[in-house]
Amino acid sequence: MARVGEGPAGRAARAAAAVGIALLVLVAALAAPVRAQTILRDAETEAFFRDAARPLLEAAGLDPRGVTIGLTADGSVNAFATLGQRIFFHAGLIIAAEDVRMFQGVLAHEIGHVAAGHAVRWGEGVGPASGVSLLSMVLGAAAIAAGAPDAGMAVLMAGQQAATGMILAFSREQESRTDQAAAAYLNAAGIDGEGLIAFFRRLQGDEFRLAIPQNNEYARTHPLTGNRIAALREVLQVSPHWGRGPDPELQRRYARVRGKLIGYILEPAQALAAFPPTDTSDAARLARAYAFHRQGRHAEALAEVAPLAARGAADPHALELKGQILLESGRPEDAIPPLRAATVATRYEPLVASMLGHALVQAAERGGPEAGARMAEAETVLRNALSRDRENPFAWLQLGVIYERRGDGARAALATAERLSLTGGDPRVTGRAAEIALAGLPRGTPEHVRAQDIALAAAAAAETERSRGGRRR
Repeated sequence: MARVGEGPAGRAARAAAAVGIALLVLVAALAAPVRAQTILRDAETEAFFRDAARPLLEAAGLDPRGVTIGLTADGSVNAFATLGQRIFFHAGLIIAAEDVRMFQGVLAHEIGHVAAGHAVRWGEGVGPASGVSLLSMVLGAAAIAAGAPDAGMAVLMAGQQAATGMILAFSREQESRTDQAAAAYLNAAGIDGEGLIAFFRRLQGDEFRLAIPQNNEYARTHPLTGNRIAALREVLQVSPHWGRGPDPELQRRYARVRGKLIGYILEPAQALAAFPPTDTSDAARLARAYAFHRQGRHAEALAEVAPLAARGAADPHALELKGQILLESGRPEDAIPPLRAATVATRYEPLVASMLGHALVQAAERGGPEAGARMAEAETVLRNALSRDRENPFAWLQLGVIYERRGDGARAALATAERLSLTGGDPRVTGRAAEIALAGLPRGTPEHVRAQDIALAAAAAAETERSRGGRRR
């Protein structure tokens, strides 16, 4: 429906804009899957990710130290790779996949995307499609302006369809090649590829339940799932590793990670139903411990984790969970011994150490003869943790508390700026914190230089927001 008083040129411009927006929406949906994701961090989970990925990354010719594997709180069954050699698994995928081979199969696929540089090379597919779209806009607008609105709109719509088809075809080609790369990595790493097939079977079952058509792949970003399964079988079934089963140790560790995630993500009643009291496996005890803790049933949570924590240094992450439950139930003094033991047993793993730092700060704030020593230990522990993992906003928060209590406003402001820069805080607030730090820190020191870097990045982010008309509330 045209607006009153709108001429052919106006209709042409509006139609062209609509086509361009449609193409941009498609590109955004395909190229930017990581938006407003809540990142979950857990020391045991991240250690498992690193160990499970190492043979696959080496098979792909990638340096394991350069690839980051993370976890989001999203409940959907999905995973994705993004810029910076980063891979993310949705919590829903791990909860849904009981067999570690399914996890390894999906991981191999995402490593295929990283190895091929698909996040960086996305423009190879979008560029030609954009050219087709722009050309159709020019030709369509010319036809409309010449008095042939129907012909012009036909050209515009045909151009949109052609551009969309080119992007989808490019995406399908990437996915097909990545499937084959994943199969090659699994075979080279000596991993049973049945897990990848099982994952696609599950995906196909979901598509059947949702009545997603299985006979036309041209409107899809991925090839038909049945075709993917058939193509993968040809490569995986001839491997000597086919049918070998999961690695027992990795399966045990994966079950623990999955159990913790079920207890943390699902409603407590669901988690307790999934792991009844008769199940005394590590995974079940961890799931119930988290579920009980979330319900405020701290004594029951501690009872669940007690047999695992009794192993001492042999199960440092059970000690960590015991300390977490004690800390979050208002008993920081009691949390210090198990958290200190867990920190030592994990060789000062940053996430574990930062929780110990938190317990020490909380205990120190209650006063008493040990308050000063606890605050000093907390600073040492937290600074050590941040020297190994700066992307830990919780540790920056605790370190900022220490500096504030000491009256060191400049370093407290720097810790705040560090935390806000990691959590996506308002760049104007981040910038102000960095400027306060700059005013009080000695010039030329590493801390002063770091404050300058944050201030410049925050100013650039704030300017970008202003130029886009963005406004935070």
